[in-house]
Amino acid sequence: MLAQERYRIILEMLEVSQIVKVPELCERFNVSIETVRRDLEFLEQEGKLKRVYGGAVLNRQSSAEPSYNTRSTRNAAEKAMIGKKTAELISDGETLMIDLGTTTLEVARYLKDKKNLTIITNCMTIAQELVDVSTFRVILPGGILRPNELALSGFISEQFMREFNVDKTIIGVGGITKDNGISDYHLEETRVRKIMIEKGKQIIAVADHSKFGIKALVNVCSIDEIDTIVTNDKLKSNIAQEYIEQGIKVIGYGK
Repeated sequence: MLAQERYRIILEMLEVSQIVKVPELCERFNVSIETVRRDLEFLEQEGKLKRVYGGAVLNRQSSAEPSYNTRSTRNAAEKAMIGKKTAELISDGETLMIDLGTTTLEVARYLKDKKNLTIITNCMTIAQELVDVSTFRVILPGGILRPNELALSGFISEQFMREFNVDKTIIGVGGITKDNGISDYHLEETRVRKIMIEKGKQIIAVADHSKFGIKALVNVCSIDEIDTIVTNDKLKSNIAQEYIEQGIKVIGYGK
């Protein structure tokens, strides 16, 4: 197997599990420890990963967004838990803006027992998930459609979103830190997301534990613009407490 092929597989493994170990790579590629170490050293120099004792972890400052397929399968159970807990915050009759993303899609799936919701979203997948609920009104903007994500962005989407005021905005998260706030990867979609935040009375961010400590490419908003963070029980209490101390309600974190 060529080195470039090993590099690709190593990075795919990291996107899924966040960590790789030298012995498993030796077995996977049928190569020596020295070869694996050279591979990891090369990828570290390229900024793709960080070597640790016995293996490597994903570079948590990377500006590259994992593929949609990778994100849709990563932490799937945790995202479903977040979706359920977020839906519990929504009342019948409310108006919502729902951001694109694999976690916000889980929120949409758990909204179907609600009644008389108006949902404005720039994600066609979310719209398709909710359009058959008889008491829902689902509204999509125009704009530029991104493949795979099926997300709409651009100046048409931005102008459209400015026309509405909603009870709650639910946003996805590429990365979140206490000092930098929320960040994400796609510039045009971030512009739409900023408007969605401006137009919501209450802002709910949905983020599984793997998003904490990451700074993605584009800043979305400061942490004090968020009212509630819904996460999962793998987020450590001491990390959650940092956000609670800043006046944010944090739901779903670990013991």
